[in-house]
Amino acid sequence: MSPREKADLPTSGSSTSHLSTAECPSHSGSVPECDDKKRVSEEDDRGRKEEETEEEEEDERNGDEGFMGMTPLLQAHHAMERMEEFVHKMWEGRWRVIPHDVLPDWLKDNDFLLHGHRPPMPSFRACFKSIFRIHTETGNIWTHLLGCLFFLCLGLMYMFRPNMSFVAPVQEKVVIGMFFLGAILCLSFSWLFHTVYCHSEGVSRVFSKLDYSGIAFLIMGSFVPWLYYSFYCSPQPCFIYLIVVCVLGLAAITVSQCDFFATPQYRGVRAGVFVGLGLSGVVPTLHFVISEGLIKATTIGQMGWLFLMATLYITGACLYAARIPERFFPGKCDIWFHSHQLFHILVVAGAFVHFHGVSNLQEFRFTAGGGCTEDGNL
Repeated sequence: MSPREKADLPTSGSSTSHLSTAECPSHSGSVPECDDKKRVSEEDDRGRKEEETEEEEEDERNGDEGFMGMTPLLQAHHAMERMEEFVHKMWEGRWRVIPHDVLPDWLKDNDFLLHGHRPPMPSFRACFKSIFRIHTETGNIWTHLLGCLFFLCLGLMYMFRPNMSFVAPVQEKVVIGMFFLGAILCLSFSWLFHTVYCHSEGVSRVFSKLDYSGIAFLIMGSFVPWLYYSFYCSPQPCFIYLIVVCVLGLAAITVSQCDFFATPQYRGVRAGVFVGLGLSGVVPTLHFVISEGLIKATTIGQMGWLFLMATLYITGACLYAARIPERFFPGKCDIWFHSHQLFHILVVAGAFVHFHGVSNLQEFRFTAGGGCTEDGNL
């Protein structure tokens, strides 16, 4: 091959020439015509590349300006999607407790607990795994989780006691079973709420309503066996008081279903509603003391245990409403011994004290038999 032919052949690395040697033969003597074809081809390639570059730049500009061109609602939607993606990625790793001031508003409940809060957890699995971590809700969860298991076992043992231990086995087991049912529901709803309330605002709202309903169930359930044994020989006032307590309890549950009821501003109102429901027992208590006499009421009637139970409940509610002791020691009671934990402990203690008093009433009734005196007293 001659040097002239080699020069006319296209190089292998050329990206602009699409002409083959057959299209541009070197021996034909039409070299200028071939050069013109090459030049035209190169110009076409350059034009196509410039058009592609312009299209890519326009796409990039559209992508950069796309978010700014969205409506505020659409921007918020995309922001929420990115936040959810970030939270899920975070939960693929290991979470850490955070201070109170960076919590979302729906998780802010007690501004005296400065550190040790769980971040929002959009995963029930993560919420339940957090039971075994140390944070502000650890004590709240375990005090009522263990209390729930305790009363569940105690209730099963009591229900399986021999019938010979009761005067009227079916009635008495149903009556005392109402107390155990109220206690177990209250403690179950409570520890479940404190476990999952950091899941999302909607979940928090639903379980907070269950939590407040559980408190009302405990109070109503506690009245049932006490009224049954205290007015054992006076069924009419017993029935009336039970109806009144149930109506008041249902009213408290109805109020607790309002969304505003769970807000921090209504902390005192919440405590007042349930303390008031409990104090409705003052009327049947005075009735019992007047009809039986103070000495008999405090000995046989177990009135001392009833007062102790009321003291524990009311003390716990007052500590909860006033946020003591963390109010006086902000940041010092973040994990242990803050007001809500003390309230939980006193609730469990009060429920057990009430059960002890009712058990004594049941034993007295078993010892005295099923008969009643002519005046209808114990």
